[in-house]
Amino acid sequence: MDDRVAAEVERKDPDLDDLKQAFVGPLGIRSLALTGLFILATFYTLYFARHFFLPVVLALLFSFLLQPAVRALEKVRIPPALGALLVLIGLLGGIGLLGYTLSGPVATWLVRVPETAQKMESKLRALRKPVEQVTEATKKVEQLANAGAPAGAKPPQQVALKEPSLLESLLSQTFSVVFGAAVLIVLLYFLLASGDLFLRKLVKVMPTLSDKKKAVEIAREIEGTISHYLFIVAAINFSLGLAAAGVFWLLGLPNPLLWGLLGGILNFVPYLGAMTTIAIITLVAAATFPTVWQIALVPVSYFILEGIEGNVLTPWVLGQRLTLNPVMVFLSLTFWGWIWGIPGALLAVPMLAVFKIVCDRIEPLAPIGEFLGQ
Repeated sequence: MDDRVAAEVERKDPDLDDLKQAFVGPLGIRSLALTGLFILATFYTLYFARHFFLPVVLALLFSFLLQPAVRALEKVRIPPALGALLVLIGLLGGIGLLGYTLSGPVATWLVRVPETAQKMESKLRALRKPVEQVTEATKKVEQLANAGAPAGAKPPQQVALKEPSLLESLLSQTFSVVFGAAVLIVLLYFLLASGDLFLRKLVKVMPTLSDKKKAVEIAREIEGTISHYLFIVAAINFSLGLAAAGVFWLLGLPNPLLWGLLGGILNFVPYLGAMTTIAIITLVAAATFPTVWQIALVPVSYFILEGIEGNVLTPWVLGQRLTLNPVMVFLSLTFWGWIWGIPGALLAVPMLAVFKIVCDRIEPLAPIGEFLGQ
């Protein structure tokens, strides 16, 4: 009898161990639940603290791009603190010069907005008639539906929430932009001026000499590759903007430099940026030119330029190693656009490229890098 009971207990123990392993093992239910909660908390933190994370991410990307310039100045005996200041002044000066160059076309276009709106309204008047007919029919259906209501019945009361005034919204947005710009500039200066401080800290905490050498090699390679990628992409988009401005000038589009550089900036957002640019220049062409073929020539020319850039120039310059998977690019745009809005969409592809480069250089993350590439 005792032997049978002992055998029964021995048969049940593995089942209990399997149940325990299902809950507390590395792939157990509790582990997966905690991982899911951690991911949700991370997403919520990124969304809730976006005004903090956006300038930090921008500062990190700009530091990768500008660190070689600071290091080059250091070779000619300029201290990193002074070199970082000079590079930062050059960056802000370039942005200011670009803004000053575009201020004239922007002001001219703003003055022409009422005239352009009238032209667009006259051209779209023929298309508005069917829409107006549908709207009128919808109103009649609503009147018939209200006629069947009981006599004396009052319509349901609607509660309207008081929205913030335009001045309050502008002040709130202005404060966020100014705060983010200040954080970006200050943090970028400290990142550039610190030089190899964080790398030296990383080397110091590594246990063995081989680990220290490997950390230095990985850090140098990641920084060089990311800097190369960001510089090449920025140069390609700027060249695309200038080429588009030249084509728009030949076609007679007003303010060609404005629309060309706008296309170059929006090209940092793949697919969506090109579609947005085509939609904008199509509206501008429709308000400018009288014939259909002149209107169509503007977006078609930009579509050809963008196709050459995306399918020939960029893959040839960057190489297959840094070409990203279109599916992952679209998912990255969707995710970061949902989390951070338009700035997140602009940063989605550079962040995805940085993440792929890091995964390619760190052996345990190499499979993820393979999925991110073509």
